[in-house]
Parts: sequence; structure tokens; C-alpha cells
Amino acid sequence: MNIYIKNMVCDRCITAVNTIFSEEGHEPEYVKLGEVSVAHEISKEDLDKIGNRLHKIGFEFIEDSNQQIIEKIKTLIIEMVHYSEDETRYNYSRIIESKLNKNYNYLSNLFSSVTGITIEHYLINQKIEKAKELLAYNELTLSEIAYGLGYSSVAHLSSQFKKVTGLTPTHFKEIGLSKRKTIDNVI
Repeated sequence: MNIYIKNMVCDRCITAVNTIFSEEGHEPEYVKLGEVSVAHEISKEDLDKIGNRLHKIGFEFIEDSNQQIIEKIKTLIIEMVHYSEDETRYNYSRIIESKLNKNYNYLSNLFSSVTGITIEHYLINQKIEKAKELLAYNELTLSEIAYGLGYSSVAHLSSQFKKVTGLTPTHFKEIGLSKRKTIDNVI
């Protein structure tokens, strides 16, 4: 039985969700961003108890199949932008299409109609949040950040950064962490 959960965006989220399922007597086969798999059906009563506990820490079940697809797309993008060590340039549309085994045009139209933004815009926003994080750490040059996020140049990253945040990367670096968002609040 696969259960989809909204707002799972980090390793601590996975740990918290795993703990709740285990404490309620439903040891997961696996827990990954946005999804829990258990080997057996869970009663409505137990699901309600788990759901209430999850809700208290900011999570919720996703029962609508279209919403599950949206969460899978978001999770894939978050994994590729925030957690991948691979610095090669992704063809995001092909990866999303192959991982979800659905036509990209269908996925793109669904995503836009449900979220109000395009997949591309969501991807850009995630990349800018990652750039903010890397700028705040002050360990990489802007050129290294641009390359690591798959931008063709520093100018391209800087242009998108200013368009999204209203600030240049240099100005952002000066004002620091006060303008960062948590991953689950990036739209």
C-alpha cells in the first residue's frame, strides 16, 4: 500500500513520518520524499490516527490522484535540485516524463492547471532557493553555483535570481539568510 504525503521535503521529514508509522504499528517498507509504502492495508481508523499525528507536524495525506502526480513532480524537482550530487545539466522534462511514465505535455498541463504555475517556473524557483542557500554558505563562487545548478552562465543565473527575488546575488549575499524560504514554501 503506497500512501502519498504532502510537504515531505527533507531527511528529517522522512524520519518523522517513519517514526509515526512505526509507533502506530505499521512499519514502513520504505519512506521517501512524499511517499510511504507499507506491506499491508491500514484500517480507516489507524489511517485517521496516523493522519492526525502527521497533521500536527505539518503533513497531510494526498488522496486525489492528480494531486499525487503534482507531488511526485515537485519531489523529483526537489531531489534533483537540492539533493543530487551530480552537477551535469539535466533535461528535466525527459526525466519527469520517464520517472512518471506519462507524456510531459500532459504532466505540464496538469501541473499548471492545479498549481497555477508552470513546471519550469517551479523549477526556476527551486534553483533560486538552492542558489540562496549556497550564497549564504559563502563557500562557492557565483560561477561555481551557476555551473552546479546547470545555468549556461553567471549572467543567466543572475538574471533569473533578480527576476525572482528582486535582488542581485551579490546584494542577497550581503543581507544574508533573512530572505530564504523553506523548500516546502517555494511555489
